[in-house]
Amino acid sequence: MLDLTLISIFIPTFFLVSITPGMCMTLAMTLGMSIGVRKTLWMMWGELLGVATVAILSVLGVSSIMIKMPQLFNVLKIIGALYLFFIGINMWRSKGKLSLSNEQNETLTFSRQQLFNQGFITAIANPKGWAFMISLLPPFINNNYALPTQLSVLVAIIILSEFFCMMLYATGGKTIGRFLTQKNNVQLLNKISGLLMIGVAIWLAIS
Repeated sequence: MLDLTLISIFIPTFFLVSITPGMCMTLAMTLGMSIGVRKTLWMMWGELLGVATVAILSVLGVSSIMIKMPQLFNVLKIIGALYLFFIGINMWRSKGKLSLSNEQNETLTFSRQQLFNQGFITAIANPKGWAFMISLLPPFINNNYALPTQLSVLVAIIILSEFFCMMLYATGGKTIGRFLTQKNNVQLLNKISGLLMIGVAIWLAIS
């Protein structure tokens, strides 16, 4: 059984949160610009798994452990930020697997595991994501109904909303990237993508 009233309120609430620009949405747009929507899906799978993990752990109370041991959380956050910063620098310098070249616009080589990890780490190491889940999800849990069923539905809504919004951002990024490559501004595209990636890394580190 579910509280349909709470569910009907949760759907538009979380969609508005998802569509708001954030680290994961910026990352989706950046990768959409540089490698296209289809390849960006690997990052999205990682991000969706990370968001689902944060949501489940927040409801189960594991988040209290993270609050009591912030040093562990900070280590993970810094590692993720350094990882994204390194990728951003390489993209800015038109080096690395995520950068475009004039002869290699559609045949980019890349690691699917790298993209997956990128999305997962960004979602897991985002303190604002934890804070949001901790504050938002409990009010939508009705103690009169089974927790597993309610949590499953809420997580499904979260995943669908996040995926839809990331697709919008990645598609927008691809459109921008296609325009720049058609204008032979591949180096500019690399610099824009790299700068955005560096911005996400700094955002993650200081948040």
